Amino acid sequence: MSLITSDLSTQHALENGFELPPLALYVHIPWCIRKCPYCDFNSHAATPELPEQAYVAALLADLELDLIHAHGRQLESIFFGGGTPSLFSAQALKALLEGIEQRIRFSPKIEITLEANPGTFEQEKFAAYRALGINRLSIGIQSFQDSKLQALGRVHSGAEASAAIEMARQAGFDNFNLDLMHGLPDQSPEEALADLKMAIDLAPSHLSWYQLTMEPNTVFWSKPPVLPEDDVLWDIQEAGQALLAQHGYRQYEVSAYARNEQMAQHNVNYWSFGDFIGIGAGAHGKVSDPQGRILRTWKTKQPTDYLNPEKAFLAGSAILPAEDLPFEFLMNALRLTEGVELKRFSQCTGLALAALEDGIQQARQRGLLSDDPARLAASAQGQLFLNDVLQIFLTAEQ
Repeated sequence: MSLITSDLSTQHALENGFELPPLALYVHIPWCIRKCPYCDFNSHAATPELPEQAYVAALLADLELDLIHAHGRQLESIFFGGGTPSLFSAQALKALLEGIEQRIRFSPKIEITLEANPGTFEQEKFAAYRALGINRLSIGIQSFQDSKLQALGRVHSGAEASAAIEMARQAGFDNFNLDLMHGLPDQSPEEALADLKMAIDLAPSHLSWYQLTMEPNTVFWSKPPVLPEDDVLWDIQEAGQALLAQHGYRQYEVSAYARNEQMAQHNVNYWSFGDFIGIGAGAHGKVSDPQGRILRTWKTKQPTDYLNPEKAFLAGSAILPAEDLPFEFLMNALRLTEGVELKRFSQCTGLALAALEDGIQQARQRGLLSDDPARLAASAQGQLFLNDVLQIFLTAEQ
């Protein structure tokens, strides 16, 4: 049964303290050198010559149509995701960033992240990226072991991964994330921890360390490799988290670890139910209006369709029903290890806290939520069983 059975009115949203949340921008660049067998993102093998100019023009035209969702807010962060955005030239990204800033104000402390893969690193190009104001990289390493990289279909070697990180530093990036997987085909705990130790030795400001999973509509889904057993995966997880903590990487989300409080601000905004405009082929967005309505948007998926002037950028949109808002909010906020302030629920959804009271009581009785009355956060036990926590809230009103 739904947590809420009646539609949320604008009046109720405002009475419950609804506020427009911070605003971010997600830019999807869908091309890769090669599609990886585990990847379920909207990515496509690149042609020898990318349509950079046409795609930048389309992105800016797409953003122009979405400016109605800004409601006077400035951008707190921009995230270039993909695909492999670092396949684009610095000239193309310069035109894109200038076009974005002409249309919407940047926060003085804006975080601008570019996803990059080691096979695309060129010193001069990345120095030019940094000069544009791109101040954070997210580098897709996945593993430093060549045999594992080959099993994952990656186009770079372990040596190229290490070299890319050094090039990032030389280009002026002191804030960068390394994406690293564990639970790889036939991977032992020793191999997984060796990867993690190598990443830590390279001293990134941020690590995304997560388990390989089989996703529908991927090559691995139809032809699954042999993955480690559950008890091996558990051993890897426990030992890895201890190692990260030992070296000063604080876990602040299910798979995110940061040193010196250098969390990914774009992702923190996402997990705390902030707003983000999504532009680009297949991009998704979540935006609110001053009346408390929350809209999900999704864009045309195929790059050829996105670039076709006879076709619309927007593939669809839907206002989130009031009964779905608690689950949508909790599904994100509870991923943060410290959760969020309890009052943020009403601020972001326009719903009264009464919508959560039964679920909070039951989850706390089972030791799955923190006892802090001012915060909504999973306990250490709850972080291990987030699906169980969410199920409590889904059934609390039955």
